[in-house]
Amino acid sequence: MTVGTEYSSGVIGRAGRVERPEPRLRSAEFRLAGAALPVVSPARMYVCGITPYDVTHLGHAATFVWADAAQAVLRSIGVHTVSCRNVTDVDDVLTAAADAHGRHYDEHAVYQEFLFEQDMAALRVARPTHTPRARHFVPQVRQLAAALLATGHAYQRDGSVYFRGRGAVAAAGLSGDLAVELSAEFGDAPEDPAREDPFDVPVWRPSTDRDPAWPSPWGWGRPGWHAECAAMSMATLGAGVDVLIGGQDLVFPHHAYQAALVQAASGVAPFARRAMHVGAVHYQGRKMAKSTGNLVLISDLLRSCPPAAVRMLLLNRPWGSGWEYHEADLEAASADLEALYVAAGRPNRSAGAAEAVTAALLNDLDVPAAVAVARQEGGDAARGLVSVLALS
Repeated sequence: MTVGTEYSSGVIGRAGRVERPEPRLRSAEFRLAGAALPVVSPARMYVCGITPYDVTHLGHAATFVWADAAQAVLRSIGVHTVSCRNVTDVDDVLTAAADAHGRHYDEHAVYQEFLFEQDMAALRVARPTHTPRARHFVPQVRQLAAALLATGHAYQRDGSVYFRGRGAVAAAGLSGDLAVELSAEFGDAPEDPAREDPFDVPVWRPSTDRDPAWPSPWGWGRPGWHAECAAMSMATLGAGVDVLIGGQDLVFPHHAYQAALVQAASGVAPFARRAMHVGAVHYQGRKMAKSTGNLVLISDLLRSCPPAAVRMLLLNRPWGSGWEYHEADLEAASADLEALYVAAGRPNRSAGAAEAVTAALLNDLDVPAAVAVARQEGGDAARGLVSVLALS
């Protein structure tokens, strides 16, 4: 036999042994938020989760379905993903909602989280690797506060530990006036006279008789909102993540402060190599929100249409763009889904179509482009898209 002739699954080398060929790796550059994001397994993804005080609406679902799709696309090219989706079950809004329902805060949180998980399961959102709950990570918040105090990034005053946060505003590129407005909107109380700077935020704060409370070196108290996510992400995924995912409204102050807290405590920067902030869903001319009551509930939608149609509604658009929901949109999504199923039943039209679908998904999760190719080409291209995006 001639040296170099293929033999079985290898090649006969000069020493007479079978030399296994290097595996052919698919050429796959993942781009996210407009730039290449080379990843090495495991890809670490932190998904900003829920404050479990009320029902799940379409705006919430958009974030979690997109996070699910991003992970599925990476897994489709052989990248292992590790995900963390937190539950902020220590929060003043939750405490107030529990009081209104005559429940203890953690009892109310468990019930609302159960309803949320039902909706996620119905939408075929895969369970995350980690689901940390804030009340279980209070020791890590205390450790975070102590680390920030030790490095001079925080100071203690009247039972509170405040993080020096002006750098987070600068990193976000916001004007002072806009940062104050957004901070006040999200309850960060920039007018608090105990703070050295309006943009300092509490890592630890004292509790009243009606608030959840734990012991600490600074007195009985509870974690600050941004510190909870900082501590939970560090405890589960380490000092940095590959992708930080959340709604567009979390860019500032929440994610800006989460990143600043982790970076200050760990010395590792950036906290997130890339951020994926999903565009807000609007309804009746305003952003869909519990505070305004203009909600389209997932549980209501699923009574009249299949989960795959809701996923198609949420995914078949640019992930970073806000949009206005109309009932006709769901009918259109159902029609698009049916057309995709028809295409999946056809034979392959041309070679390489499945790779073209993958390329579109890897190009900033361009689902509309992937759907267009799959519908035109049919066969494996359409079947692969249905599988990756859980549209069956």
